[in-house]
Amino acid sequence: MLSNSELDLIRTGRHADPFGVLGTHAVDSRRFSIRTFQPGAESVALVRAKSGKPLAELTRRHADGLFEATLAGTCPKDYRFTVRWADGNESLLDDPYRFGPVLGEMDVWLLGEGSHLRPFEILGAHLRVMEGVAGTSFAVWAPNASRVSVVGDFNAWDGRRHPMRLRRECGVWEIFVPGLEAGARYKYELLGSDGAVLPLKADPYAFRAELRPATASVVGAIPDIAPPSPQRQRANALGAPMSIYEVHLGSWRRKPEEGNRFLSWDELADTLLPYAKEMGFTHLELLPVSEYPFDGSWGYQPIGLYAATSRFGEPQGLRRFVERAHADGLGVLLDWVPAHFPSDVHGLAQFDGTKLYEYADPREGVHNDWDTLIYNFGRTEVRNFLVGNALFWLERYDVDGLRVDAVASMLYRDYSREEGQWIPNVHGGRENLEAIAFIKRANEVVGVERAQAVTLAEESTAFPAVSRPTFAGGLGFHYKWNMGWMHDTLAYMQRDPIHRKYHHHELSFGLVYAFNENFVLPLSHDEVVHGKGSLLAKMPGDRWQKFANLRTYYGFMFGHPGKKLLFMGCEFAQESEWNHDQSLDWHLLADPLHDGVRRLVADLNRLYAATPALYEQDFGPEGFGWVDHGDAEHSLLSFVRYGRAAEAMVAVVCNFTPTVHHGMRIGVPRPGRYHECLNTDSAHYGGSNIGTPLGVAASQAIACNGQAHSIVIDLPPLATVFFEWKA
Repeated sequence: MLSNSELDLIRTGRHADPFGVLGTHAVDSRRFSIRTFQPGAESVALVRAKSGKPLAELTRRHADGLFEATLAGTCPKDYRFTVRWADGNESLLDDPYRFGPVLGEMDVWLLGEGSHLRPFEILGAHLRVMEGVAGTSFAVWAPNASRVSVVGDFNAWDGRRHPMRLRRECGVWEIFVPGLEAGARYKYELLGSDGAVLPLKADPYAFRAELRPATASVVGAIPDIAPPSPQRQRANALGAPMSIYEVHLGSWRRKPEEGNRFLSWDELADTLLPYAKEMGFTHLELLPVSEYPFDGSWGYQPIGLYAATSRFGEPQGLRRFVERAHADGLGVLLDWVPAHFPSDVHGLAQFDGTKLYEYADPREGVHNDWDTLIYNFGRTEVRNFLVGNALFWLERYDVDGLRVDAVASMLYRDYSREEGQWIPNVHGGRENLEAIAFIKRANEVVGVERAQAVTLAEESTAFPAVSRPTFAGGLGFHYKWNMGWMHDTLAYMQRDPIHRKYHHHELSFGLVYAFNENFVLPLSHDEVVHGKGSLLAKMPGDRWQKFANLRTYYGFMFGHPGKKLLFMGCEFAQESEWNHDQSLDWHLLADPLHDGVRRLVADLNRLYAATPALYEQDFGPEGFGWVDHGDAEHSLLSFVRYGRAAEAMVAVVCNFTPTVHHGMRIGVPRPGRYHECLNTDSAHYGGSNIGTPLGVAASQAIACNGQAHSIVIDLPPLATVFFEWKA
């Protein structure tokens, strides 16, 4: 019989080895004991699973609901309990404590070693069949807890009912709950090493979560692995066109007539995808879709890194969204946030009563800017949690790539810290060597395991070789956001044209370092929030000039080396700052000037994708040549873009003042005819419709701008004009 001390530990939910007590255990060669804890039960009987034939009545050992019996013979493996409750109802229950371990020995070994690439395949909640019984297995890493239980609606959130087995080799607690189906809500109840009950924790590896403000995890199926796609690999290649439409799904469109609700994944697929395709974008970039508690964080403080947010419906909707995007020829990139996590009590903070996922010292483990916690990149299990998460989204949801948020904050230990508020690395330097090793590891794993995918770094410092392979000393990203280009050119565009001649270098300086990295030119959400106003509002001049300036800027951006990124609403010149709580101002498209900007962006995208000279050689000097970058007095820029084929060449001329230049001569590198293929001043876009007569300029053997040949054009005010070369 169970001793009184062990009985007390079971009924209070404090036994460190519940599997050693509950379930069946041999007493000797002729007898077995069986025990179950069923709070609220009046009686418990042992029966055969299939026939329901009674085998024995268990004896109540304690009023709290501990029942046990010692019986002759051997216990059948497929037994059940018939439980009569205090209210008179009766239940037929399987016994979680009759099932063997959830984790296999190899899983335990790989987790303990820290080399499991896909820990999400064994940790978390998994629908499965064990010993012919359907149910859900749970496994959670909490090495410093003295007891862990899974709790939920299925057990009245009572931590005494389903305490878990500890696999000491890897610090993982596990249990199989028979009969538990998809949709069940659950959390983990943990006791710290001191025995104190901790706040209920959501599952770090949960595949689904409740809609905020509720915080439970939800049992759900893991999506199947998406097979590799040569087509997507070609579309994501460095030499392919990439024009990214950055989208916050919660405010692209809403349903104001239905309480301002979010669109579902399928509604977004029905509306967003056709729009992005019509606009000519090649990729969507979604602000973080991992579950997050606070709408105002836009997803950048995720608390369920493996769960697609419930704001737009069940997670399989995201998989359908990606599949439909690919069918439309669109790639899907996700913003990914491995730099930090929020301190909400149901999340990773102090997960098992210790600083398990975060650095222990606040000088390493706390972001002062965001009041968030920093992952302990030096801990193997934490690195595996994050690297596995990258593969999870790429393989299970078939996304094309991950844009990694706040990389600069990961690279430097003194990021946004004053002297004395940070801890140097082992060499006395400011670099976070553990984070750098993690970044390299993540990019290497992605490169090997999902070769069609890309990673993009939001990195704002001069850290070298961000987008260079790790074998060459780089961090291994495919692309880096060009924050310097964005800051300089936006600063220039905000100036009155009369003053721009004094700041001409802000336009041209980006070409000094343009080929040091594989750059994306980002006009992102960060430029239209926190009092910065919209892009249109930044432009100087009267209303017509504001639109003309913005059109000129977009033309310059699409002519400039580098992939393109534009935040939603900017494609039609949204007038107000972005508000995450409401739809974009789609009504503005009734205005010809706003619709003109939209038409321009669509045409720029189409020209860009159809013109190899504008994308094939973005990352090397062989794809670019200046014609004239020194005409500061007139705020003029002209340059040439080259593709790989000899005939692929486009000349780009930009006028950043409202002055018209009739009969302007510019040098060209080759003789031939130069066809005006896009003019941002076209009346089609809301411009003054000035351009070169008949749209064609034939070269003359007259030297200009250091070139042996030249053409004469009419250059419109505040405009960018593209000329395609024909022999």
